[in-house]
Amino acid sequence: MIKGAIFDMDGTIVDVTYDWKKIKKELQTGGEPILTYLENLDEPEKTEKWHILERYEEQATARAVLKEGMGKFLAFLKGKGIKKALVTNNSRKNVDFLLDKFKLSFDLVISREAGLWKPSGAPFLHVLENFGIHRKECCVVGDSHFDVKAAEEAGIERIFILADERGKTNSIGGKAVGSVRELQQKIENLI
Repeated sequence: MIKGAIFDMDGTIVDVTYDWKKIKKELQTGGEPILTYLENLDEPEKTEKWHILERYEEQATARAVLKEGMGKFLAFLKGKGIKKALVTNNSRKNVDFLLDKFKLSFDLVISREAGLWKPSGAPFLHVLENFGIHRKECCVVGDSHFDVKAAEEAGIERIFILADERGKTNSIGGKAVGSVRELQQKIENLI
């Protein structure tokens, strides 16, 4: 039985487009995950490159639209007493902007300022502890390999990947779902 759900934000709760290849090239990450790369830089380069990332994020956040059916789905979960967490590598500023814009609420929000970011399972373990639930009572809803890796590291087996193209998820794992409606049907079977 599901008692909690952990959601990613960008690409999951909201549709938003990032050109990660372009961003990584401008930041010169050398293939390292962006947040890890930035945290290991020395000043003043660290601050300069954080500003570059934040500029891209703010532009994308301004263009974000709520994924079709997501508002109703989140309300459905609330009505069933299922706790909802939002775990994102984005900034709290952008999270707050989107939650306010789309009138959404979560029982727990973890943004990168917490120092816990994906692909580590640490933010998901924090959610489980905060909610007082077992990993078998939780599911993860995301759109990327970071979400899958974090869930696997936390021992959460129910992983749903929202993807318009099912073939896109073959290489990252998780159970591909093509729409929020399909996701809700799968979750209903677990309640």
